[in-house]
Amino acid sequence: MMLSNRVAIVTGGARGIGRAIAIKFAEEGAAIVIVDLRDDRGREGVKQITGLKVKGLYIHCDVSNGQQVQKMVDEVISTFGKIDILVNNAAISPPENPIAQVTEEEWDKVLAVNLKSAFLCCKAVLPHMKKQKYGRIINMSSVGAVSPAPFMPDYGAAKAGVVALSRSVALDAAPYNINVNALLPGITRTELHDAVIPQGQTRDEHFAIAARLVPLKRVAEPEEIAGAALFLASELSSYVTGDRILVSGGLQ
Repeated sequence: MMLSNRVAIVTGGARGIGRAIAIKFAEEGAAIVIVDLRDDRGREGVKQITGLKVKGLYIHCDVSNGQQVQKMVDEVISTFGKIDILVNNAAISPPENPIAQVTEEEWDKVLAVNLKSAFLCCKAVLPHMKKQKYGRIINMSSVGAVSPAPFMPDYGAAKAGVVALSRSVALDAAPYNINVNALLPGITRTELHDAVIPQGQTRDEHFAIAARLVPLKRVAEPEEIAGAALFLASELSSYVTGDRILVSGGLQ
């Protein structure tokens, strides 16, 4: 197994891409900590993980709150004694609006959940990774970071910030054998994408239309994004840090 004896935190791990990553890592032998606000879904994920004969833990945490993040990391250390892998996946998708219609409150919320949370989690986890001289941090960005949508300025700005944050943290952490990278998924069949489905259009219709924009002519499944995350979490990527990897079916 590629992640035997590793301990991994997956924020936003209760559903979608985060859930797929948590299951994929568990299948490869890692103990998994699902961090989310959706308690029922998070606990369901832990049941699925422990069914794979690895340890699992669910922690309710608002990752845009620094005190809650530190408490979460302290609990992981108390339970498992270490943190080897951090996947900063928690995110929200705002409705599509031109900048003139984006309120200051909406902007602040999207930046807090999609960018500030990654900063807070990296800051809390890095001292432990530096002490053990090992770590893998995967920050989930988006193809929207390099090709932003015209009516989602808050989302594009946050996800572009994740790429810059990843590069900066990677340079700081490199002397301690800690790899930090950004993963940029394209259009993926998840509930998060529901926020941009036009009224009167079904999910299947929406994804069928979206697939026409993708060179591979289909949208991604969460498990395909999880495969790329597994590469970055494993020793297969031991010489990859400070990079960004698009998993977008050729969409840029």
